[in-house]
Amino acid sequence: MRARDLAEPYPTVALDDQALDAARLLAVHRLPGVLVVDGPGTPRALLPASQLVRLLVPGYIMEDPTLAAVIDEAHADRLCEALTGLRVRDCLPTDAPAPSVADADDTAVEIATLMARTRSPLVAVVERAPNGPRNPAPGRLLGVITASHLLHRLLGNP
Repeated sequence: MRARDLAEPYPTVALDDQALDAARLLAVHRLPGVLVVDGPGTPRALLPASQLVRLLVPGYIMEDPTLAAVIDEAHADRLCEALTGLRVRDCLPTDAPAPSVADADDTAVEIATLMARTRSPLVAVVERAPNGPRNPAPGRLLGVITASHLLHRLLGNP
């Protein structure tokens, strides 16, 4: 099993997309995170849903979590307004690591090793330019392998 055979389509967002649109994408597809790509479609970051949720919580509540109990539901329903006007790039943590990226020819064991080493729940699969993995060109995004999909396949399920 090669990465190209395991890769599945996965939603992506661009650095300059609206954060609110990214949040909707995560919510509609019930994703733990979304792959952030640059203009040519090169994987640049992973935006966890938890990071967007963190941006919804006002700073004073982050400092004193007991205040969360006094926020009424009407106010809670307006929390997502905090994302209005923000771009995806504004929501990425400053120390966000680059996403885990595998070559299309990597084996399932190589993918598992990469996931384990980086503690990443997903790996972007990229088809390198014909010159091979040392080519500086980033390559074409084929899809993503999630840890749950990899486990499913390794357990012998088609």
